[in-house]
This record gives sequence, structure tokens and C-alpha cells, in this order.
Amino acid sequence: MNVSVRQMITFREVMRSGSISQAARTVRRTQPAVSTMIATLESELGFSLFVREQGRLAPTPEARFFLDECEAILDRLERTERTVSRIRALEAGTLRIACHPAASGLFLPRLLTDFLKDKEDLEVALIMRSSDVIEDLIASQQYDIGFAETPERRASIDQIDFDLECVCILPADDPLAALPAVTPDDLDGKPMAALFAEHATAIQTAAAFASTNRRFNRRLELRTFLPGLQFVAAGFCYMVCDMITAYSHLMQSQTAGDLAIRRFRPRVGNSVSILTPGYATPSLTSRAFVAKLAGAIDAMEAAVEGLLGGVAARDERDRL
Repeated sequence: MNVSVRQMITFREVMRSGSISQAARTVRRTQPAVSTMIATLESELGFSLFVREQGRLAPTPEARFFLDECEAILDRLERTERTVSRIRALEAGTLRIACHPAASGLFLPRLLTDFLKDKEDLEVALIMRSSDVIEDLIASQQYDIGFAETPERRASIDQIDFDLECVCILPADDPLAALPAVTPDDLDGKPMAALFAEHATAIQTAAAFASTNRRFNRRLELRTFLPGLQFVAAGFCYMVCDMITAYSHLMQSQTAGDLAIRRFRPRVGNSVSILTPGYATPSLTSRAFVAKLAGAIDAMEAAVEGLLGGVAARDERDRL
């Protein structure tokens, strides 16, 4: 049996209207074309669907039974079409994201909140993990997108890398906040908050002090920079931290005035990457969010650079 969707739709319209001519208008075909389609359908099925009774078209019992089957098939096809449309519009599907701690508190959730607007059927899984765990989750295709510190390249992961600049965080009323850039000379022997000794930013910061024979006084050792903001605001220490943590603080406007963000020289870098599985084809939704995340990182870098550049320009005007 070779029954087409068009035949089922046409048959359904004839059943609904009880008229070949009315069905022809509904499906936008000529009356002879609809009559031929019904005749062809009857030939495929092997039984009659309609009989003429006193000049009117009357369905057979078999036609009523076949209509139930057609309705079920066509309803499912219509649901499938709606689902496909939502997928095309990025409104349906699943998205699994693994994020490292620096971006998991505010930066990525805010971005994801904006992305999810008008996407009621999009299911999202969001977890916070360390960068090395995220790398394995992406390589094993357990998650669609990872946002983590840059790993060593390998074939099982595709990555977009961003070399971000670390900044110095200090109390807004601290005398050093008047400087456009803070150096180890300024922080010689002063209490510092830093990540654990093996972390790349801690290694670079300590090396910056050592290169100028200045004392790096690590008062607080942290696993993430986020709690360090509270210690700096309380006047316990200074901190050279990643840009994402600093930018997240700026986004919280109600507390943005507590701390100052300044350049640190020599430069300390913190490379982050958007990770996706290397051996899997990404979904349309995944591709769209990767593009949105990449754009947000560029915008963040521009915003922080604008702030730091503004401080330098203000300092230059003050000197003049």
C-alpha cells in the first residue's frame, strides 16, 4: 500500500465537508483532481470510501474507521512540524553546560537567562565543576558546552580560546586606587589574596614580584577568586584576579562602589576557553549559545578595557 500524506489530508477534508467541491476549495485543488485522488486512494486501500446516496456523497463504515487512523497520523505529523519549527527557532531541545567557578556565579547565568527568553521548551542542565573535570565531561560528550580555563589541546575537544588580562582589585578608598596601574612596587609586602600556589595566576603573580625583588605576601590562599572580593572590601588584602570575577562584581551595581579595579603590571594572563566535543556535531542551539558566549566574552573584555582606559585618561588629565 502506497498512501501519501496529501491523500490522507484530502480524504480528511472530504469527510469533514461531505463534499468533493468544498474539499477541493480547502486543499486548493480542482474538483477533478480531488476526485481522482480519492479514487486512487480507494484503489490503494482495496475498498470503497464513499457511495452516492440520492446525489449526496456518503462515507462507508470503512471510511470512518480509516479516518481515525488518518487523524492520528496527521496529528502526529503536525506535532512533528511544530517541534521542528521550534528546533529551527532554537526554542526546543536540550543544552548541557559545564562552567568553571569564576563564571558560574553571575556571568554565565545572566547570559543564559537572556538566551532562554521565549524558549519554554528548551531544557537546560547547568553545573559548576573545576576546569579539569569540565575538560573530561566535554571530551566524553556528556555535556554540550564547557566554559573553563584553557586546557592542552586534544582531538576530542574543539575549543575557542580567549587570553584575558588579570586585574588588581583594591578598596575604592585605598590610596593606590588613584593609580592607573598597580605594580609589585606598590604592593611590596602588602597582604595579598591569591589562588593556591599551583594555579597559573598565582605562579605568574609571584613571578612578577620576584622579578623586581619585591615581597609577595600571600595572606589568604583561595580556591576561587570570588570570596576574595569580600576580603578586599573589608580591607584585609589586595588581589590580582581574573577578569571574569572582576567583571561579575561590576555587574552587581549595588556593590560596585566598594572596590576599585586597576591594571596590574607586569601583565598576568588568564586564558579561558569555550569547549565543545570534538567528535560530535553540535546542535543548532549549542552553536547559537557558543556564539552568544563568545560575543559576551568580547563585550566583557571591551567593557573592562574601557574602564581601565578611562582611569588612565583621567590620571593623564589630572597631571595636566
